[in-house]
Amino acid sequence: MNNYNVYIMPLAVDYLHPSPQEEKRKHKLKRLVQKPNSYFMDVKCPGCYAIKTIFSHAQRPVECDGCRTILCTPTGGKARLTEGCSFRRKVQC
Repeated sequence: MNNYNVYIMPLAVDYLHPSPQEEKRKHKLKRLVQKPNSYFMDVKCPGCYAIKTIFSHAQRPVECDGCRTILCTPTGGKARLTEGCSFRRKVQC
């Protein structure tokens, strides 16, 4: 019988309990629990104060239903809100 010395090396990173900042940096499919980077948000129009729900990665310009001003314009990834628009991220159920 061979007697081998068994060394238990501690890991430099705890893979079972990663920090929230570390999880946010990872790709959406490489996280411990997969979740998308996109979200829905309520945007308030600066002109008429109407609230409209917009997707964070909208691919078309979104207009206000009341005053027809453009609330966000698409970019390559996330949509860019126009100046003066305030937003609130919707809670996930």
